[in-house]
Amino acid sequence: MSFVPLEYYVDLHVNILMLVTIVMIAHTSGSTGRGYNSHLFLKAVTGFVLVSVILYMGLRPISGYYFGDMGTYARKFAILAKGGVLLGKDMGFTLFITACSRLISVELFFLLCVFLYVIPPYVAVKRWHKEYAIFALLAMIGSFSFWSYGTNGIRAGLASSFFICALSYRKVFPIMLVFLLLSISFHQSMVLPLVGFAATFIYNKPKVYLISWFAAIVLSAVMGGFWEDFFSSLGFADDRISNYLNGEGDMSQFSKTGFRWDFLLYSSMAVIIGYIYIAKYKFKDEFYYQLYNTYVISNAFWILVIRAAFSNRFAYLSWFLMAVVIFYPLLKSKMFRLQYAKIGYALFFYYSFTYAMYYLLRARG
Repeated sequence: MSFVPLEYYVDLHVNILMLVTIVMIAHTSGSTGRGYNSHLFLKAVTGFVLVSVILYMGLRPISGYYFGDMGTYARKFAILAKGGVLLGKDMGFTLFITACSRLISVELFFLLCVFLYVIPPYVAVKRWHKEYAIFALLAMIGSFSFWSYGTNGIRAGLASSFFICALSYRKVFPIMLVFLLLSISFHQSMVLPLVGFAATFIYNKPKVYLISWFAAIVLSAVMGGFWEDFFSSLGFADDRISNYLNGEGDMSQFSKTGFRWDFLLYSSMAVIIGYIYIAKYKFKDEFYYQLYNTYVISNAFWILVIRAAFSNRFAYLSWFLMAVVIFYPLLKSKMFRLQYAKIGYALFFYYSFTYAMYYLLRARG
């Protein structure tokens, strides 16, 4: 039994997060971000956010109705706990859930999933931004897909978290490789951003990838459903992805199909803002170029298959990087006057989209 009625469970999360975001605006507006008191405040907020998000998400009641595939994972866990066998192509996740079913309860399993969903990205932003990591962490937690992929698409969420952590170890190849392999083993769809990231080691010019992104919009708009059929015929990654492209499965997950101009506009935020950092404000950072180009490559693929019934699954393969693409330069380099205050407002406007979309989609039922 939950102390929060299930129908209001997500509401409490999004509203508490909005309050935290507003508190951060008040802090950045009245502080330079330097000094003992400022750093102490940031540490306190970091601790509160990590503990509260992990416990609130991780200890949520088991419900397939309110939390999507959580019910399916719970049923699979119960079968494994009784000695059953789970067959699947995502061997890393299969081994993970099988081991957990032998050692812990299903409640602790979901808590552990959220811990592994939140902590690896936190490790990444901590390595990048030190005491200012809380801003990047809040941006990731405030992202449009964060809650959904922590409570519904759990495998993909875990895989994306391992991928982000891998990026922070770009100069420590053995550790980076381990996290990349973990990412792919938990969800094979992560091959797409991995291919994009690998391509940046061969060619890493943002302007060319940006032109390719615009070309993808034109090709998708002009050629209709050709690309869904084309990639489906290739059997891209695995059978599940072919099913998403063909529109097979539970349509309640993402019922609206067609060319999603609304989500294209959302995706373009990172594309445009990232390139402004690079072109206008001369943010020169080879790793950021790789990060930006990986996002653009993955997002361009989604644009090509944007009409697919489950194109949100492909959109997530770039969206999970959006917060990092937008906030990495802001926390890494001095570009604006009163930049610390602007970081707070950037966080507020970034999360405001998620907040508005949540209530808009909720109103539509």
